[in-house]
Amino acid sequence: MCKNSPLALSALLAKVGDTLRMNPALQEVWVTADLSDVRVSGGHCYMELVEKDEISGQLLAKIRATVWSSRFRLLQGKFLNITSSDIRSGMKVMVRGTISHHNLYGISFNITDIDPSYTLGDIERQRREILQRLAADGVLELNRSLPFPAVPQKIAVISAAGAAGYGDFMDHLLNSPEGFKFYTLLVPTVMQGERTALSVMNALDFVESTLDVWDCVVIIRGGGATTDMHGFDNYDLAKRVAEFPLPVVVGIGHDRDRNVLDEIACRRCKTPTAVADFLVECCRESWNDTLELTGRISSYVSEYLHGERLRLSNIENLLPARVKYLVGKAERNLIAYASEIELLCNRRISCSSNLIEIKRLKLESVLKAAIQTPAMKLRRIEDMLRVLSPKNTLKRGYSITRVNGNAVYDSRILKKGDRITTVLNNGEIQSIVE
Repeated sequence: MCKNSPLALSALLAKVGDTLRMNPALQEVWVTADLSDVRVSGGHCYMELVEKDEISGQLLAKIRATVWSSRFRLLQGKFLNITSSDIRSGMKVMVRGTISHHNLYGISFNITDIDPSYTLGDIERQRREILQRLAADGVLELNRSLPFPAVPQKIAVISAAGAAGYGDFMDHLLNSPEGFKFYTLLVPTVMQGERTALSVMNALDFVESTLDVWDCVVIIRGGGATTDMHGFDNYDLAKRVAEFPLPVVVGIGHDRDRNVLDEIACRRCKTPTAVADFLVECCRESWNDTLELTGRISSYVSEYLHGERLRLSNIENLLPARVKYLVGKAERNLIAYASEIELLCNRRISCSSNLIEIKRLKLESVLKAAIQTPAMKLRRIEDMLRVLSPKNTLKRGYSITRVNGNAVYDSRILKKGDRITTVLNNGEIQSIVE
């Protein structure tokens, strides 16, 4: 059997390399991918370009890539100027380059250009998707609709301990010209990298456990690369902030930096110092309102007292005439009352006199009747006594017989030999009973 002459492995791989290098479709092509394992060594930048399934996260493709030092400084400056970030792992990028092949290291992708706007666009797309989900969940406006306290003095601060942004915030807050008093508590938090969202949510959980203590919550982070803020573009964190029961104030990065929390927090300030200035301004406005109200009260009281003084002065001027008028009116009333009293008394006296006279006549009549009736009875009794007296009886021929000085009513009481006396109208007769 006839066989072709065998190729050395290096010759085979050389042919593969020639095939790749001579294919125009593989020269200076734009590719979108995620960056992984980015590192800089000897002025060159080494990385892997990967593609993952958006739903499952399964790895679909991977290739080594290199930016040689001759191009890396230029591309790094271009990328940094637009995105404010270094080229780093985890980014979505659009890069241009050429497929190359090395007999020892295999296929790789030599990058010659990068489109920073693609990376920013992807970040913005993620933000829009998060905001749309929050709106669909009905929580997008919850924290923004909370009333902000007029005097926010008790503040829970979520920030990285020792961070410059936190230091600037505290300096501005505690050294206001008016010397307002603030009570703050730092809840130390990771504010950069993949742990940002979870760390901030844990801090919010702690603040909520002491909810009654605080007027508001501030989430602050100083400036840095735009992609350093990517940890705040997280749906779970955004929903936690949107649903938080206290007003949340955010100041993350610089004025040009935007993240999802800026769109859903109760108040958004461009920097941590701007957050401090905002809180101081709230107190200043309340203080000025208090001063204005105090001035208005003072003015009102002055005007009121002035009016009362005028009224008292008018009363003082009118008082003599008023007193004279009232005294005269009282005198006239007294005279009228005296006349009425005299007339009433006369009427009462006249009525009482008539009543007394009537009572006297009635009493006199009653007394006369009371006196005449017994007198008539006495006269009749007198007449009867006169008629029935023993003397008159004796004159009519009757006599009285006595024994031992006692009248004899029954002859059976007499005994033989009793001496009796018979009294006549004229004289007495002595007798002996036989």
